[in-house]
Amino acid sequence: MTDKILKAGDIMRRDVITVRPDTSVEELGRLFIEKDISGAPVVDDKGNLVGIVTENDLIKKERPFHIPTIIRIFDAIIPVESDSRVEEEIRKMAATTVGDICTKDVITVDVDTPLSEIADIMTEKGVHLLPVMDGKKLEGIIGKKDIIRAIAG
Repeated sequence: MTDKILKAGDIMRRDVITVRPDTSVEELGRLFIEKDISGAPVVDDKGNLVGIVTENDLIKKERPFHIPTIIRIFDAIIPVESDSRVEEEIRKMAATTVGDICTKDVITVDVDTPLSEIADIMTEKGVHLLPVMDGKKLEGIIGKKDIIRAIAG
């Protein structure tokens, strides 16, 4: 008897709780607590994956704003930090919806991705949740607990 190589389709949770970009940050926080989840895929009206939002995104929203260092030479003010980083921090702090705080460049796997590759992606990319796709359709989600459960048998 040969051991079966576990794939995403074998270990994913199929009952995926999703949110929409217009979901408020307050609603998101309540959902995470009520459903005891650490994140959720963000989908549009047609169910297409447009992002992912996690507890980390909520925590980042609440951190103190870092004022960039500036140098004043004569009458010119020169920021030492990149303006885009400052703008991003301001945008996240002022966020009121999931669409404002979610990660839009989502790393996904497909149903046939082997468990070893999923573990590599999570470790190397620092990803805690991986949406599982079948083409453009969201089929499930894998979290770190799902990996541990699969390893433990």
